Amino acid sequence: MFMQQPGESPYDLRFSFAGFYTRISWTFWLMAVVLGYELARGVDDKFMGASPGVLPLLAIWALCIMVSILIHELGHTIAFRVFGIDSSILLYHFGGLAIPTGAKFGGRSLGRLTSKEDLMVSAAGPVFQIGSAILVTLLVAAFGYRVDALAWLPGPLAELGAQFGGKRIDSAATFALVNFYVLPSIFWGLLNLLPVLPLDGGRIAQALIMINRGDLNHARYLSVIVSIFIAIYAFQSGQTFLGIFFIWMGIDNYQAINPGSNWR
Repeated sequence: MFMQQPGESPYDLRFSFAGFYTRISWTFWLMAVVLGYELARGVDDKFMGASPGVLPLLAIWALCIMVSILIHELGHTIAFRVFGIDSSILLYHFGGLAIPTGAKFGGRSLGRLTSKEDLMVSAAGPVFQIGSAILVTLLVAAFGYRVDALAWLPGPLAELGAQFGGKRIDSAATFALVNFYVLPSIFWGLLNLLPVLPLDGGRIAQALIMINRGDLNHARYLSVIVSIFIAIYAFQSGQTFLGIFFIWMGIDNYQAINPGSNWR
């Protein structure tokens, strides 16, 4: 499977984050380099002689995206724990996963979560991630500076970001640290809220459908339809990788549809 968990490797990082076992696969860093190289080069060009260079900026990007996704997954793991399920965190080439590892108390298991509880677990990740970006933006604005990354977001989001004026951050490293954190935190969080399985938004949509007496097939059909529209938008806007990603998810959801079944 395209998005399956990578196997254990001696090159993985392992540590405890906020009390949760965490593993960062070496493939995560490859993803970070691919996604961040052009951004790092752009900031390097913007600051020219005052820039520390592309490689240090790329290292800042990797650090920021790691922390951003860790906070996203922390939201899921905390929500799991609230409902009596222990979990661990994995960062890999497609972002991150909060992986249930067993009952924390009361004999709960992932399969015993109600649809409402599943909805809250799914929403917690994007809420934590986007919320952290908002806090950083407000903190920077309080000091009289602006977060340029808000202008890099698509359409209406860029217009909303324009409301946060202020001076440009003069230090290249500080500029990178702020903007490289806010950009993926907002973009990744909103991307995950799209109603496409297995994204968080897909699980939220599935939970809402279940609450209204629908079944998993309805969530799969919704995922296929949304994937088609997002893929078309991505290709039209020159985001080839994003388009391919949603084409794959649309195909995966279509193949998973069980005709005539109301199974959950």
